[in-house]
Amino acid sequence: MRLTDSTGTRWRVKRRWVPWRRRVRDFGYDIPYVSGMGDDPISMVLGVIAFIIAIPLLVLAFVAMLELLVLLLLVPIAMLIRALFGGAWPIEVFCDGKLQGTEYVKGWRASRERMRAIMAQLRHRGGVREGA
Repeated sequence: MRLTDSTGTRWRVKRRWVPWRRRVRDFGYDIPYVSGMGDDPISMVLGVIAFIIAIPLLVLAFVAMLELLVLLLLVPIAMLIRALFGGAWPIEVFCDGKLQGTEYVKGWRASRERMRAIMAQLRHRGGVREGA
């Protein structure tokens, strides 16, 4: 659930599906693309430099893929445990992409109602437009 207030602050209220928050978000880098490499010594040096620059980015990409794989394997297990044993759902409130708080609510419907109540509180502040 998202909304934007009159000052342009973006709010987001969501239910976290796994017991942890993802750590890998965005690398902030682009892998350099080297084209037209020749077989002269300068091209070899540039190729080695590009390879050295690309190694950490490839390691980060591997870690992100590994985290995604673990996430895909554990989401069904976490959902089953919460469904069978009535675990609490973490509800997170973000302001402009930064976590403002987490609240644990037991039960799917109760967590949905709490999310709606939080959104109503944010809407009550005035001058809010939905979405964005």
